Amino acid sequence: MQTAYTVLILLMLVGVSRLIGRVIPLPLPLVQITAGALLAWPTLGLHVALDPELFLFLFLPPLLFSDGWRMPKREFWHLRGPILTLAVGLVLFTVVGAGYFIHWLLPDVPLPVAFALAAVLSPTDAVAVSAISRNRLPTPLMHILQGEALMNDASGLVTFKFALVAAVTGVFSLANASVTFLLVAVGGLAVGVALSWLVGRLRAWMIARGWDDPATHVVFMLLLPFAAYVLAERMEVSGILSAVAAGMMQSWLDLLPRQTNTRLLNRSVWSLLEFAFNGLIFLLLGLQLPDIIKAVASHETSLWPTLLYRGLDVVAIFLMLLALRFIWVQSIWRLSVLLRRLRGKGDVTQVPTARSCWLLTVGGVRGAVTLAGVMSVPMLMGGEVFAQRDLLIFIAAGVILLSLIAACIALPILLRGIETSPDDKRRNEVRDAWRKTAEAAIHALEAEEVNPQDAAQSALAAELKARIMSEYRHQLEVFNDSAEAQALAFQMDLLERRLRLKALRAQRLELYSLSRHHQIGDDVLREVLGELDLSEAKLGQVK
Repeated sequence: MQTAYTVLILLMLVGVSRLIGRVIPLPLPLVQITAGALLAWPTLGLHVALDPELFLFLFLPPLLFSDGWRMPKREFWHLRGPILTLAVGLVLFTVVGAGYFIHWLLPDVPLPVAFALAAVLSPTDAVAVSAISRNRLPTPLMHILQGEALMNDASGLVTFKFALVAAVTGVFSLANASVTFLLVAVGGLAVGVALSWLVGRLRAWMIARGWDDPATHVVFMLLLPFAAYVLAERMEVSGILSAVAAGMMQSWLDLLPRQTNTRLLNRSVWSLLEFAFNGLIFLLLGLQLPDIIKAVASHETSLWPTLLYRGLDVVAIFLMLLALRFIWVQSIWRLSVLLRRLRGKGDVTQVPTARSCWLLTVGGVRGAVTLAGVMSVPMLMGGEVFAQRDLLIFIAAGVILLSLIAACIALPILLRGIETSPDDKRRNEVRDAWRKTAEAAIHALEAEEVNPQDAAQSALAAELKARIMSEYRHQLEVFNDSAEAQALAFQMDLLERRLRLKALRAQRLELYSLSRHHQIGDDVLREVLGELDLSEAKLGQVK
């Protein structure tokens, strides 16, 4: 029962922290880490013992699967050059540079272990950056950070596993490691794509036979990242890349017919799951902080001088990571511009100004994946207690905190003076999509031939077609190219939505009244209320 109480308390804190984050102008991860630390204070004394392998298996696959699902594929392909140089090149650059620096700074940490720590510090968290910047980052930069966060989760953690194996066995060959890395990476991607495709075919087969219950399909989606991870690990390829590939593949397979209710439920479930898991990771970090601090200082005679020196080590490592990231971003970006000019392509995606380079540098915030990875470090290594494990967790936790604090301070300063302009390209694409789909609907209705039995039914059918077609013609007016027509159409649309919202709320109040007076049963109440809620959700937010 104690475990159940602990889980319920943590889930409650995840929700409460979100409310506190709306009042306190701090990033949600910092609020959650603080809440966890307070909960682990000796007065309350909540302690959670973590199994490293269970922690890695429970948290990483669904988070990576969700990242792969949400990543805009077209933008990812368009910005594949900058994304891959950051997600692969920068990871290797960081592992080598920061690894040697950590080994020099902390001679007690073996070089392979230093490389492992540098690797696990490489993954970034674009969700935290988006929360801190409040969506004021230029769209191309945000897409680059999202793509980097998706890919360097995989490259960083795979490199981290290789470094840990080298630390355990004491054997490392760059040539063998490179070939093995390639095989493991390609194998993981193949397993994730194949399993996701098979699940998609299974779902299509079920739908064709009328087995389209949304809850069943959502359960399959929830199990898919764990299945992809476990199957890949059993085949001795990358389970991390398998989960990412399964998520990216499933976003294409999500467009199956007769799956509207499933998609609605799936999005809600995954949003809740992602929010809960991210929150639990940071809460668990806060809960582990007192034990981590005690473990780091347990072999020393005095607590505060030891914490001061270790804190300075964390600051030095964080500054080194920041410097390595800035050097890489500045060098690669200028090199890419030079190559484009040599090819005669003067137009570049982004001009490498000092501000944009610093935005990409400070935007490399460490988050949940780094913590989940370092928590998975085994407690035993080579049959002996791994003495540096607590130190690695302490450094990783410190770097996460410093990166969040630095982003909170630096991003608003760097974004000062940048006007939040609408994404014209995306807005035009949305307008074109609505216009073309409305035209397709009108053509389909015009071509529809109704065979009524008498003249009355014929007139009724014509009236219904005209009524539906008038709604689509209204959409065409809303998305007309004329600015004056758009302004008038949007004004009419806003007024119509307000009136519809008022009518829906009146329906809901009357429904509540019928229920209170026992004129309808609970089953009728739920059914009608669900339809009203769905209708209101379609209207969106009305100002």
